[in-house]
Amino acid sequence: MKILDRYIFFTFVKTFLSIFSILMFIFVLQSVWLYIQELAGRDLDFDVILKFLLFAMPSLVTLVLPLSVLLTSIMTFGNFAENYEFAAMKSTGISLQRAMKSVIFFIIFLGIASFLFANYVIPASQVEFRNLRNNIGKMKPAMLIRSGQFNEIGDDFNMRVAEKYGDRDQYLRDVVIHQKEKGRLGNYTVIVAKEGELISSIDSPTLSLQLKEGNYYTEVQKKKTKEKLKEPFAKSYFETYTLNIDLSALGNEDLDARDINNTYQMMDIVLLDSSITALSERFVEDRTKFTNKYVSRIKPPPVDTLYQGNVKQQSAEIKEAILDNYEIKDRVRILEIAKSNISNTIADIENRKKILKIDVKRLSKFEISLHEKYVLGFSCILLFFVGAPLGAIIRKGGLGLPIVIGVVLFLTFHFIGIFAKNSAEDNSISPFIASWLSTFILFPLGVYLTYRATTDQGIFDVDIMPTFIKKLFARPKKKAINIDALDLSYSISDEEEKMLDTLSSNQLKDIVKNYKESGHSTDVRKAAISRLGKLGITLDNLKTQGYFTDNL
Repeated sequence: MKILDRYIFFTFVKTFLSIFSILMFIFVLQSVWLYIQELAGRDLDFDVILKFLLFAMPSLVTLVLPLSVLLTSIMTFGNFAENYEFAAMKSTGISLQRAMKSVIFFIIFLGIASFLFANYVIPASQVEFRNLRNNIGKMKPAMLIRSGQFNEIGDDFNMRVAEKYGDRDQYLRDVVIHQKEKGRLGNYTVIVAKEGELISSIDSPTLSLQLKEGNYYTEVQKKKTKEKLKEPFAKSYFETYTLNIDLSALGNEDLDARDINNTYQMMDIVLLDSSITALSERFVEDRTKFTNKYVSRIKPPPVDTLYQGNVKQQSAEIKEAILDNYEIKDRVRILEIAKSNISNTIADIENRKKILKIDVKRLSKFEISLHEKYVLGFSCILLFFVGAPLGAIIRKGGLGLPIVIGVVLFLTFHFIGIFAKNSAEDNSISPFIASWLSTFILFPLGVYLTYRATTDQGIFDVDIMPTFIKKLFARPKKKAINIDALDLSYSISDEEEKMLDTLSSNQLKDIVKNYKESGHSTDVRKAAISRLGKLGITLDNLKTQGYFTDNL
C-alpha cells in the first residue's frame, strides 16, 4: 500500500471508529430509556443489566453502521477538499477514484461483513435478548404494581390500581383484579375494591393484599346449553378481603432460559427461506379450501330438498317462483333460514378476511426480514458513494455542515424504508420493493454525485438551467433611451421664458425630472433641457444622474 493510500485509509478508519462509537453510545442510551420500566425495580445484578444491553446492541448496528459510513465519508473527504489536499492530488495526476481506491476496498469488505453480521450475529443476539427480557419480566412482580395500568402477576392474576401512596407505596386506591381459571379461556372472575393495602413485605415471595369495601363478581359455568344462555353469575360484597398470591416460583426465574426462538428476527436466511415457503404453501392451501367451501354452495340443490315443508296440494307442477310452491308459514321459515345462513356466511367471510390479513402481514414480515440482511451490506456501499463525492463537492469537513447534511440524507433514506415496509405489511406493495425502495431511490443520487465530483463540477450546473427559470430570477433590464432620436423642439410663452431664465441649474434639473408634479408642460421641460445644454449639462449627464429616465 502506497503512502497516500495508507494516509487516506487510516484517516477514514479512525474517523469511522470514532463516529461509530459515539453513535452506538447514543443509541444504547436511547435503549436504556426505552426499556427502563422493564429494568427498574427488579433488583437485578449489574451483570444482568450489562448482558441485557449487550444483547440489545447488535440490532442497533442496522441503524448505526449505515449512518456512520455516510457521516465519515462526508467528513473525511470534505476535510480533504477543504484543506486543498484533493487539489494537490489532482495536480499530480491523481483522480478522485484513485484517491478513493483503498477506502472502496474497505467499504466492500465492510458491506460483506455487515451481511454476515446481520445473518448470524443479530439473530443469535435476538434469541438471547428476547428470552432475557421475557425472563426479567417474570421476576418479583410484587415490586412492580404500577399505577394506571394493568400488571400481570403470575399466570392467574391481572391487577390495576389507580394510585399508590404511603411511605412504601403500600396503600392502593381503586383496585381492579382479573383472576383466571384453569380450563377456561378469558377473565370470568373480577374483584373490585375502593382501597387496598400490601400487608406483606415488598421483598416477600408472597403477595398479601388486603382489600376493603369491594365486590366479588364471577360467572358461573353451567354444562347445559339452556342454562348457559341465561348467563348466570354470582356477586358478593365484602368489607375486608385478603388475597394471597404465591410468587415463590416466579422469583426463581432462570435468566438464561430460552423459550422463544421462532420469530422472524431470530432466523438466518436459510430458516427464513424455509419458513417463507411453508407459510406461503399454508396460506395458499387455506385460501383454496375456504374458496372451494363456498364454490360448492353456488350449485343450487333440487327444489324439493330446500325445505321439507308442506307444498301446496293444488300445485300440479313446480312454479317458476320457488316460494310460490309453499304455504305462507313455510315461506316465512324458509326466508328466516336463508337470512340466518347469509348472516353466518358473511360473519365467516369477515373472520376469514381478518385471518388472511394476519397471515399476509406475517408472511410480509418474514420476506422483509430476509431482504433486509442483503440491504444492510448494500446500503453501506451505496451511502459511501453518496457521502464521499458530496464531501468533495461541498468542501467542508468537521462537525458542522457535514453532520447536518448527513443526518438529513440518512433520515430521508431511513423514513422512506419505514413507510415502504409499513405499506408492505398490509400488502399495498411487494415486500421486495419495500425493502429495496430507499436503496433504489438513493442509487441514482450516488451515481450523479460521483460523476459530478469526478468531473470537478458542483452539485448543480446553473448554465443548463431552463430559459424560463433564468428569466424568472433575472433582474429586469431598464429600457434603453435613444438620445439622438429625441425631438427637443419646443414652443413656450414669454412668461415661461422669463421664469426659466431666473432658475438655477438644480431647479432646471428638478423641472426635467418632476415637470408633471410641478404643473409644467412638455415644452417647458424641453426648454429646461435646452438651457441645461447651454450650461454644459447634456442629456447623458441627466440620464446618469437620474433626472432623465424616459422618452419625450
